[in-house]
Amino acid sequence: MSIGRPETDARLSSAGATVRGEISPAPGTGDLAVAASHDGIHGRVSAVRGTVIDVDLDGALPPLDTALVCRLSPTRSITAVVQSHLSTSRVRAISVDSPRQLQRGTAVHGVGPLTVPVGRGLLGRVVDLHGKPLDGGPAVTADTRRPLHRAPPPPDERLPWSEVYETGIKIIDLFCPFVRGGRAAVFGGAGVGKTVVLTEFIHNAVDNFNGVAVFAGIGERSREGLELWQEMANRGVLDRTALVFAQMKETPGARFMVGAAALTIAEYFRDELAQDVMFVMDNLYRHVQAGMEVSGLLGRMPSRVGYQPTLAADLADIEERITATRRGGMVAVQAVYVPADDYGDPAITHAFWHIDSALVLSRDIAAQGLYPAVDPLASSSKALDPAVVGTRHYDVAQEARRLLARFEELRDIIAMLGIDELASEDRTLVGRAQRLRNFMTQPFHVTEGFTGVPGQRVPIADTVAGTAAILDGRCDELPVDALSMIGALTELTHA
Repeated sequence: MSIGRPETDARLSSAGATVRGEISPAPGTGDLAVAASHDGIHGRVSAVRGTVIDVDLDGALPPLDTALVCRLSPTRSITAVVQSHLSTSRVRAISVDSPRQLQRGTAVHGVGPLTVPVGRGLLGRVVDLHGKPLDGGPAVTADTRRPLHRAPPPPDERLPWSEVYETGIKIIDLFCPFVRGGRAAVFGGAGVGKTVVLTEFIHNAVDNFNGVAVFAGIGERSREGLELWQEMANRGVLDRTALVFAQMKETPGARFMVGAAALTIAEYFRDELAQDVMFVMDNLYRHVQAGMEVSGLLGRMPSRVGYQPTLAADLADIEERITATRRGGMVAVQAVYVPADDYGDPAITHAFWHIDSALVLSRDIAAQGLYPAVDPLASSSKALDPAVVGTRHYDVAQEARRLLARFEELRDIIAMLGIDELASEDRTLVGRAQRLRNFMTQPFHVTEGFTGVPGQRVPIADTVAGTAAILDGRCDELPVDALSMIGALTELTHA
């Protein structure tokens, strides 16, 4: 494994402060020495506790996030990343590789920040945190290597939203539009279709995307990774896609850092090659879980609900780097697992802080057989604004929300008394709401093999026009079921 050279934006040791790449002791640190250079860092392993490794060093202490290589044999080594300074000569590190066969006394040397290969050679490949191939192919040919931990772009380099990004999925484009340069997330519990929605987004986007895609698989099942790789290959878009995986079986350190590795690759395409990048992460909650494991292994006092005390900072380290810049654009979509369907969970509330478009999947809607199981009343987007999407789109979406909200109010009455007890006006409203709910369902390309129904991609203009027709009553004579699992409303010739 190749490790790169330090950069001036490397994170600081708790014992010092960085000024233009030089590290000086902070007040109160006494004679604690901190290495300004990574050259000459040597030591030996003094303790091994699972993936936590204590190292006694012969000289000055390296900064946090320095990679330490434990050489087991001429052909095998283990890499650990410095997490804390225990004394003037001892550091504690977390291993990103399996620590099997590691023992006390093993020689250690420091080699700078942990890096990942970047460049065009990653397109069409599946790699791990270190850039090693997982697809059975040859070694990756990289343009260079970049550190995983990097500072976000400065404010003057960032670009505001430029335009709505059309996903081709009706319910997303209408109620929760994505934007270029924004951060979108798909929230949902287990089994409600997060990965399906994410994969469909990738399918629809790559064909109409003038750039490259980078996928971060955090704690992925091997089956999920294989299915995604095959889907990309079958659709003919693998040659414009780089996939970076840390599977469930890997160490917490690897799972915690793989998101930063994938983002570093995406940043290189954006900033150095001036390309538009589609960055997809599945899933952000597993990143939080891995961080919680790392924090516990390091002996830190847990915070709310057992999460790491650095939860907010851990998420910000990833999210603040996801943005469009003057050099290149970025479209970012993340899946976020919601534990026990609890949207008040601290990890979920912290994730919401960074999101521009939040797509909420509902177990109740999934139980009704309405797919994608998006809750339009709980979902939101900062881009749903007349200045961004246009007045007509905004007005239609707001009127559709009011209709669905009124329908939810009437559901309890219908369940108790029956629809016949409603006023004539309310019965008409219920019928339109049911037609609208069915119209928002859609056959996906990625589920064709299971449903036998060809997938459809619907332009935003057709979605808005179809919704307006339902709201205006032009579809009142159509059977409710006729609007289920169709694309544009124009498919119904008599509409």
